[in-house]
Amino acid sequence: MSAEWADEDAKLVTLARAVRARNGAVEGAAVRDDTGRTYAATPVVLPSLAVSAVQAAVVMAVASGARGLEAAVLVTPVDGMVEDDRAVVREFGGPAAPLHLVDTEGVLRVSVTG
Repeated sequence: MSAEWADEDAKLVTLARAVRARNGAVEGAAVRDDTGRTYAATPVVLPSLAVSAVQAAVVMAVASGARGLEAAVLVTPVDGMVEDDRAVVREFGGPAAPLHLVDTEGVLRVSVTG
């Protein structure tokens, strides 16, 4: 894993990588809510429902009573960020909440806010 992570964000990277591996998924995401609680998820694809890993993690936070996000991490082998993921982090986390795009080894590719 990349050495530039702050402890709290390193935990998100670890959680996102772990849920990705555990579920055998292409992507894994983790978010930290406004109280410091963390949630990790992989994409959900059912005939009647499809959400990205980031969206699923945010749904878990909202359903648990969170009022906002401090940060989000998406671990993926894909280069580039999906606007829907940026939008959900921006909407629930506000303009200061970063979304970190990380490769499968834990190396930061890019961080975006707002």
